[in-house]
Amino acid sequence: QVQLVESGGGLVQAGGSLRLSCAASGSIFSIATMGWYRQAPGKQRELVATIATGGSTNYADSVKGRFTISRDNAKNTVYLQMNSLKPEDTAVYYCNANLSPTYIINRRINYWGQGTQVTVSS
Repeated sequence: QVQLVESGGGLVQAGGSLRLSCAASGSIFSIATMGWYRQAPGKQRELVATIATGGSTNYADSVKGRFTISRDNAKNTVYLQMNSLKPEDTAVYYCNANLSPTYIINRRINYWGQGTQVTVSS
C-alpha cells in the first residue's frame, strides 16, 4: 500500500501565502517525479508544478514567479510554496507521485493524494 497525505490548505486573502505539503509513505521502492495539480469547480484538473528526483522543475504559466515547488527525497515529501495568491488560484490541490512500489519495482505507477482545498478571497 502507498499513501499520499496532503496538508496545508485553507482560506487566505488575495495576496497572501500558503504552503502545501505532501508526504508519501508505505511500500515505496523509489519515487521519480512528484507534483501538484489542481481542480477548480466545473473545470478539468490541471498541472500546477512538477519536480523530478534531481530537482528539475516545471510550472504552469499561470503560477510562474509566484509558486515554488520543492522536495525532500529523504522524507518522500513534496512542498508547494504559494505566494501572491489570487482568487483564480482557488481549487482543490492534489499531490501526485510517479513511483515504483516495492512489489512492482520495474514499473512506475501514478498515485494521488486525497486533495486539499485552497480558497483565496478577494
